[in-house]
Amino acid sequence: MSATGPDPMAGFDTTIHAPNRLRICALLDTADEAEFSTVQTQLNVSASVLSKHVTVLMDAGYVEQRKAVRDTRQRVWLRLTRPGRTAYHAHLTALRAIVGTPAPE
Repeated sequence: MSATGPDPMAGFDTTIHAPNRLRICALLDTADEAEFSTVQTQLNVSASVLSKHVTVLMDAGYVEQRKAVRDTRQRVWLRLTRPGRTAYHAHLTALRAIVGTPAPE
């Protein structure tokens, strides 16, 4: 902590910072949850690439998944956990500090 308050760089998170993981968090931050296939389409990545990044985020406790059968098929929905949302927003604050852009009002 500095004389002016907490260091915004303290929120920089290398787990979230990887481009695809950052994009996953950004997408999930705007929705309560999203179906795996929707996230895959939005990011334009293969299922295996998305799965790999989701696993890293799940291992960190940032994302959780819900599985259910819909239309006779197993579906997977993803959502940010509360710690994941907190970490994502702290990471955004750190990125804004790096580039000198204030947070939106």
